[in-house]
Amino acid sequence: MVNPRAMNSDSVPSRSLSLRDEVKAAVIWRSGSQIAAQIVAWCSTLAVIRILHPADYGVFAMTQVILAFLNFLNGYGFASALVQDREIDERKIRQAFGMMLLVNVAIALIQIALAPVAAEYYRQPIVADLLRVQALIFLATPFIALPQALLVRELDFKRPAIANLAAAFVSAGVALGCALAGLGVWTLIYAPLSFFWTRAAVLVLASRFFVLPSFRFAGAGRIFNFGMMLLGGYFFWTVLTQADVFIAARFLSPHDLGLYAEALFLTTVIAAKFVPPLNEVAFPAYARIQDDPAALSAAFLKAVRLIMLVTCPLYFGLAVTAQDAVNLVLGAKWQEMAPLVSILAFAMPLFTLYSLFAPAVTALGRTGITMRSAMLGAVAMPLAFAFAIHWGAIGLAWAWVLAFPVVPLAAFVQSREPLGLTVRNMAAALAPGLAASACMALVVGAAGLALDSLAVWQRLPLLVGLGGITYVALLYIVSRDTLSEVVGLLARRKSAPELQPAE
Repeated sequence: MVNPRAMNSDSVPSRSLSLRDEVKAAVIWRSGSQIAAQIVAWCSTLAVIRILHPADYGVFAMTQVILAFLNFLNGYGFASALVQDREIDERKIRQAFGMMLLVNVAIALIQIALAPVAAEYYRQPIVADLLRVQALIFLATPFIALPQALLVRELDFKRPAIANLAAAFVSAGVALGCALAGLGVWTLIYAPLSFFWTRAAVLVLASRFFVLPSFRFAGAGRIFNFGMMLLGGYFFWTVLTQADVFIAARFLSPHDLGLYAEALFLTTVIAAKFVPPLNEVAFPAYARIQDDPAALSAAFLKAVRLIMLVTCPLYFGLAVTAQDAVNLVLGAKWQEMAPLVSILAFAMPLFTLYSLFAPAVTALGRTGITMRSAMLGAVAMPLAFAFAIHWGAIGLAWAWVLAFPVVPLAAFVQSREPLGLTVRNMAAALAPGLAASACMALVVGAAGLALDSLAVWQRLPLLVGLGGITYVALLYIVSRDTLSEVVGLLARRKSAPELQPAE
C-alpha cells in the first residue's frame, strides 16, 4: 500500500539528490519514455493509416468531440491537488480516490446516455456504438491519475515511464491486429482502450496503490476547490479545442473532416505528446520552489526559451515541407491535407507557449489564470470557427493562426505579477527560437523550389538536413550562448545525474 508519510515534501527519501538533479533524472525518464513510446505509436499509426480511410478518421473525430467534452470532468484536478499540496496523508489520498471514482462512473453513464443523441446530431448511427464502448476509458482514469500523481509528487518518473511504454506496445499490437482484421473505425476505438487499461494496471502494481476509497469528504475542501478550479480551465480549454470539429461535422463530409482532423493531429503532435511530459516534470518542480518567486520566474523563462528553441524549427520546417512530408509518409490518398498542415503549423508555436503557463501558475495555486485565459478562448475560437467554416477546412486552419494568439496573450498579461514576467524578458525568451526558425524556413522553402525536379524521397531528406544545418548556424551566429545552453542540456541528459547533497 502507498505510504502517505513518504509523500510529504519534508520527508522525501530522495532528498539526497538536489532538486536540479532530480529534475534532470525526471526529464530523462519522462521525455525518454515518451519518445520511445511515440516511436512505437507512430510506427503503428503509419501502418494503420495506410490501411484505413480518411472517412474512418472523420467518424472517429466525431466521437472524440463528445469524449473530450466529458473528459474535462474526469477529476484529474483532484489528483493534481495531491501534487501541489505541501503535505498529504492517507485520508487525503482516500478522499481523492473516492471523488475520482464517483466522478468517472457518472461520466461513463452520461456518455452512454448521450450516445444516441450524438449519433443523431452527426447523422452517423455507428457513432452511438462507438461512444458506448469508449465509456470504458473513464473507468480506468482513477487508477491512472492517482498512482501517477503520488509518484510524480516525488519526481519518480521511472515507474510511470515503464507503464507508458508497456501500454504503448500493447496498444500498437491491438491497432495493427484490428486494422489487418478489417475492423475499420473500430481499430481507433480498441487501441486507445487497451492503452488506458494497460497503463492503469501497470501503474497500480508498480506503485502498490492498494488503497480503499473514502466517500466521507469532511475536511476535503481544499482538494475539492483546487480540483474544481482546474476543472473550469479544462472545460473552457475543451470548448476551445473541440469547437472546430463540432462545427465542421455539420458542414464537411466524413472524408474532408478526416483530412482536417488528421492535419490538426499531425501539427499538434509535438505540443500534445512531447510538451505535456515536460510539463508533468515542471509542475512538481515548480511546486517545490513556489516560495521563491525569483527562482520560479527564472525557471519558467528558461523552460520557455529552451522548449521554443527545440519546437519552433520543427513547426516551421513542417510548414514549408508539408507536401513532401505528407506524400512520402502517409501516401497519396492523404495529399489533400498538405495545405492544411502548412497553415496549421504556423499556429503551433503560440499553442505550445500557452501550454507552458499552466504548470507554473498551477504550482502557485493560481489556477484561475489558466481558467480565465481558456474562457476567453472558449468565446473567441468558436466564433472564429463559425465564421471560417464558410471557407471549409482551409478556413478553420486559418482561424487557428489568426484567432488563437489572444489566448497566450491573456495568459501572459495575467501571469506578469505572479511569475515576475515583463514584455522584455518574455520577448528575450521567445526571440531566438522564433527568429532563427523563420529564417530557416525561408532558406528551406527556396531550396525546395530549386530542387523541384528531384523525387520526393530524394528531396525531403535534403531539405531536412539543410534546415537543421541552417538553424544551428543561425543560432551560432546570433545567439551563441543560447546554442551552448541547448548543447549543454543535451550533453548532461546523456549521462546519469550525479548524487549531490540537498541544496
